[in-house]
Amino acid sequence: MTVVGTFGLSVRDQALEADVQAGLAAVEEGLLEATKSEVPFITEAAQHLVRAGGKRFRPLLAMLAAQFGDPYAPGVVPAAVVVELTHLATLYHDDVMDEADVRRGVDSANTRWGNSVAVLTGDFLFSRASHMLADLGPEAVRIQAEAFERLVTGQILETAGPRDGRDPVDHYLDVLGGKTGSLIAVAVRFGAMMAGADERVVDVLAQYGERLGVAFQLADDVLDISSDSHESGKTPGTDLREGIPTLPVLRLRERAEQLGLPEDRALCELLDSDLTDDARHAEALERLRVHPSLEQARRDTVRYAEEARATLAPLPECDAKASLLELCDAVVHRAG
Repeated sequence: MTVVGTFGLSVRDQALEADVQAGLAAVEEGLLEATKSEVPFITEAAQHLVRAGGKRFRPLLAMLAAQFGDPYAPGVVPAAVVVELTHLATLYHDDVMDEADVRRGVDSANTRWGNSVAVLTGDFLFSRASHMLADLGPEAVRIQAEAFERLVTGQILETAGPRDGRDPVDHYLDVLGGKTGSLIAVAVRFGAMMAGADERVVDVLAQYGERLGVAFQLADDVLDISSDSHESGKTPGTDLREGIPTLPVLRLRERAEQLGLPEDRALCELLDSDLTDDARHAEALERLRVHPSLEQARRDTVRYAEEARATLAPLPECDAKASLLELCDAVVHRAG
């Protein structure tokens, strides 16, 4: 039994592991090649997060999905590179919006070079992804464009907040479907599609990716509260400091409204105060880490992971399917 990536994914079949490892190595080479520029400074900025590493969750999913067709098909690796480039570009932009200091254990691009360079570097990565995408055919372009529209819409809806009368938790879960689920769904869709898998298999895998993507982000929400920077590679409580309501906070507010407990209302008041103050921020984190709302968010993560698992039922039994099922457990384990 061996392990792939940072998720502790056990791959029992040696041939499958060899395919996945070879694919991920090719993706890594592709990312470095795609982020080169004739201008050395652009190369440095564009490769900043590539060289910082990362989970490569989306390329891993693409490689596993490709096993339902021809994993050696020429479009599989470029498609995985496109998805990861798109993801990396959003990270540059997210860090500017969140005023984050750390990403993947290194200084964020906006901290090192300023907001303008970080935004433009993200744009550069989008342009390189688009260039590669054009070689994958019009259907791939359409799928990526639709997913990107959903991603941006999710980001805008998160910024705008829920409309009057909309349940904040339902609104947030819809936001995550766009912001995170859409691109992860593309990763598995592209992997299977470029490998020539049956259309029904491609559709099942896309549904799996959407649900797994939401579970993945919910696990990140939990980690943002429960972990330290050494574990997550990011500054803990970044969203908290910026007043971005992630699921643990939304569950807290829901509980405070339903039960009216003084301690819940007091914590809500603390969260509504100026959390750029380090002492208040530390207190908010400490209190949230022991609050029942964090455990509720963990249960929500498990629910989406189980929904992802259930979507795979129609697929034939094989080592690739077993690995995709195991990823559901791995995502939940991150939030444990």
